[in-house]
Amino acid sequence: MNIIELLKVLLIGIVEGITEWLPISSTGHMILVDEFIKLNVTDAFKEMFFVVIQLGAIFAVVVLYIKKLIPFSVENKKLILDKKSLILWLKIIISCIPAAVIGLLFEDELDAVFYNSYVVAFMLILYGILFIIIEKKNKKTTVNDIDSLSYRTAFSIGLFQVLSLIPGTSRSGATILGAILIGTSREVAAEFTFFLAIPVMAGASLLKIVKYVLEGFILSQFEIIILITGMLTAFIVSVLAIKFLVGYIKKNDFTVFGWYRIILGVIVLLYFVIF
Repeated sequence: MNIIELLKVLLIGIVEGITEWLPISSTGHMILVDEFIKLNVTDAFKEMFFVVIQLGAIFAVVVLYIKKLIPFSVENKKLILDKKSLILWLKIIISCIPAAVIGLLFEDELDAVFYNSYVVAFMLILYGILFIIIEKKNKKTTVNDIDSLSYRTAFSIGLFQVLSLIPGTSRSGATILGAILIGTSREVAAEFTFFLAIPVMAGASLLKIVKYVLEGFILSQFEIIILITGMLTAFIVSVLAIKFLVGYIKKNDFTVFGWYRIILGVIVLLYFVIF
C-alpha cells in the first residue's frame, strides 16, 4: 500500500512540476488528479501537501536563475552587493504586494465562493480564449529584457496576479497575459512570472505549514516521506518544464496553451456535469 501511495505522489509531483510553470492552471489539473488518484491520507494533510509540494517547484527557479537572484557575490574575500539583483528583488516585492494583501484578507472567502469545478472550468476556458485573442493582436513590445522592467510595470503585473486568486485562472497565465498586454516580450513575461512565484508560493506554503502545526497535527514518518518525494519530483520536473517553456517561446507564441486550456476546461466541465 505504501508503494502505491508513493507512486501516486510521484504522479502528483509530475503534474505539479509541469502545470505550475506552463500557463495551463495547476489547480485545474490538481482537481482532476485528486478526483482520480485518491491519496490515502487525512484531508488536513492532503490540503497542506497540495500547497507545500510547490516548494520543490520554487527551488527549481532558484537553481536555474541563481546568478540573477542572489543579491551578492564574493570578490577578493569581500562580500559585494549586486545592485541589479537588489533592484530585481525590489520589483518582485512591489509586484507581490497586491495579491499578498488581497489573499491574506480574503483567502477563505475566495475559496468558499470560487473553489469549485465549475468556476475552474469556466476560468480555464475564459483565459484560453484570451490567450488566443491577445496573441493574435499582440505585435508591439516595449520591454525586451528583465532589467528594463520599470517599477510601475512590475506593480501593474502584480495587479494582474490578483486575478489568479480565482481558481482555474493560473498564476502564471494571469501574470504572463497581463505582462504581454502592457508591452513586455514573452520572454520577459515568463521570466518575471517565474521570479514572482518565489515569494508567493513560499509564503503560501509557510502559512499552510504553520496552520497545520497550530491545529495540532503532527507529521508521521510516512507523511514526511510523501512530502519529500512530492517536492523532489516537482523540483526535477519543474527544471525540465521551465527550460522547455523558455525555449518554446523563443520561436512560438502562447496560442497552443490557449487551446489546451479550452479543451481541458470543457473536459472538467463535462466530467463534473455527467458524474
